Amino acid sequence: MIGSAADKDALVWQVEAGVDECIGDAPVDRFAESAKIQEKVEAAPDPKTNVAPPRRVMENHHGSNPGGRPLENIGQAGAGQNGGPAELAVHNAVGLAQAAQNLDELRAAVESFEDCALKKTATNTVFADGNPDSRIMFIGEAPGADEDRQGKPFVGVSGQLLDLMVKSIGLDRSGRGGGGFYITNIVFWRPPGNRNPTTNEIAACLPFLERHIELVDPGIIVPLGGPAAKTLLGRTEGITRLRGKWVTYATANMVRPVPVMPFFHPAYLLRSPNHKREAWADLRAIKQKLKELEG
Repeated sequence: MIGSAADKDALVWQVEAGVDECIGDAPVDRFAESAKIQEKVEAAPDPKTNVAPPRRVMENHHGSNPGGRPLENIGQAGAGQNGGPAELAVHNAVGLAQAAQNLDELRAAVESFEDCALKKTATNTVFADGNPDSRIMFIGEAPGADEDRQGKPFVGVSGQLLDLMVKSIGLDRSGRGGGGFYITNIVFWRPPGNRNPTTNEIAACLPFLERHIELVDPGIIVPLGGPAAKTLLGRTEGITRLRGKWVTYATANMVRPVPVMPFFHPAYLLRSPNHKREAWADLRAIKQKLKELEG
């Protein structure tokens, strides 16, 4: 029972902010937890020399990103059993992801992965949806409540808007060949209360995302929203600066770089419909690029 008007106001505020479940008796600051883990990883001595390493930035293998990804010291594929929890999670993810030779194996690897804390509070693993043989791959940030229940990305209100928008340029999830599209997220489990995924949660899922792109081999990648675009490209600018510009993405295992068009997240367009004109311009640019690829 709510004890006071202040308690009621606090509860209403949380519901409006997207909190729809309680997973503990007291609130937990996940960002503070990530910062503590990061500090331990950075300060951990080398097991061979017993000397703490200097801060390092992950090696950049994206041709469009001269500055490297802003995920420091947590994505070294050579991390061993003596690394910190975040470092070990990335190490395990790299091994599982690289062993996958097709999408079914990659899905199974993601579903078996136990080193991302989000999995413990999620209902379902949300891997992907649509046609993997299509020429375009959309990448969002994280599943929401509807996606968590159904186990598919972008099935809620924002996903319905995305379907309508891309249908205007001749794309749909069930379409074959050039008429379809494929969609996934940078993380595979819903963050509690729809909060943003932490740096360590993204880093643990990133090897799977990179392998996902390698296996699908799309002609175009469209990151939906700032977090997806910044994670994929290693950029720091917001989506309003990144959108509308073609850049490229590549990994060491890809035979060619892929054109990338960062795009407004449909949830953002629902909140800020005045940006739909810009979104429509970007959709037309994407349609033109698809025509060029088909030609």
